[in-house]
Amino acid sequence: MDEAVATLRSPYVVVTGLVIGAFIASRLALAILRPLIVRAARRSSWEWDDLVIGAVATPVSLLVAVQALRASLPWLPIDARGLGTVSSVIAVLTTALVMWIVFRTIDVVVGVMATRPWAIERPASRSLLSIASRVAKVVIVILAVIVVLAQLGVSVASLIAGLGIGGLAIALAAQKTVENLFGTMSIAVDQPMREGDFVKVGDHLGTVEAIGLRSTRIRTLDRTLVTIANGQLADQRVESYTARDRIRLACELRLRYGTTAAQMREVLEQLEATLRAHPRIWPDTVVVRFKGLGATSLEIEVMAWFQTSDWGEFQLIRQNVLLEFMEIVESRGSGFAFPTQTVHVVNGAKAPAPPRSTHSA
Repeated sequence: MDEAVATLRSPYVVVTGLVIGAFIASRLALAILRPLIVRAARRSSWEWDDLVIGAVATPVSLLVAVQALRASLPWLPIDARGLGTVSSVIAVLTTALVMWIVFRTIDVVVGVMATRPWAIERPASRSLLSIASRVAKVVIVILAVIVVLAQLGVSVASLIAGLGIGGLAIALAAQKTVENLFGTMSIAVDQPMREGDFVKVGDHLGTVEAIGLRSTRIRTLDRTLVTIANGQLADQRVESYTARDRIRLACELRLRYGTTAAQMREVLEQLEATLRAHPRIWPDTVVVRFKGLGATSLEIEVMAWFQTSDWGEFQLIRQNVLLEFMEIVESRGSGFAFPTQTVHVVNGAKAPAPPRSTHSA
């Protein structure tokens, strides 16, 4: 009995019980505080605070237990050497737990941002989020290793200098890669185009098939695949045909000479009426004007916008409208002109030869 009591009074047993008690107490505290935090979170516009609490509950509890162990070190009957070893182990565990907490927080934040509408609509943005989280974790691991080495008494000045030189060498070697990565970020933020858009980039006209982390692939009208580095693409002019809200019809009708002024007025009125009666017309701007007297025809300018962004639908609309234009011109007794030449013959006699000039030597 006395031996059992002595065992329970042992400093090791007391410290172990303190550590376990601290872990359990921290878990209970988080369980009690979590509903309060949830209520507060409902009043805020943030969605990730409750997720962070659930993600870091275990590492935070372990961190509290380790700190309880640190606080109970003076109670342990160990010499200075052993105390230094235990302190170093506690320092390493503390750094590892803090790194674990940061990792969990990064995962939660990235997960929440990936569910945002702008990330769902932009696959490249989700890829950037994944890469950014990995880079952040690598940086955190490097910092944690440096901190641990410093806590263990290792001189980190030369290590930091070596990392700086190595980082500079890597940055110079990966200059194009970094440029393309920043180009990808620029495309993801500005969003001048999306996958599936019909665009014109420089001399290339086609459909965007994929926006990758390094380059963008465009399928041209000839079904060839053009790959453009995102670093170069970010500096080029990108013209997106998919982003337009309406498509313009611009053409010139050439009527033959012999069309009277009355016929011309009727044609102009009917052309404009036909355009305005179309269900997809944008009524704010409809231009049907007698433009001028050309060399071989009477020229009519036609310009209008149709409220569609689908090129195939616009082609069908344009076809039907032009057919109606033909019917209007034909029904008014006129017709379309074609290039002609008129030769006027003065007479059949041979023209006299011009006088010859003489020059004295």
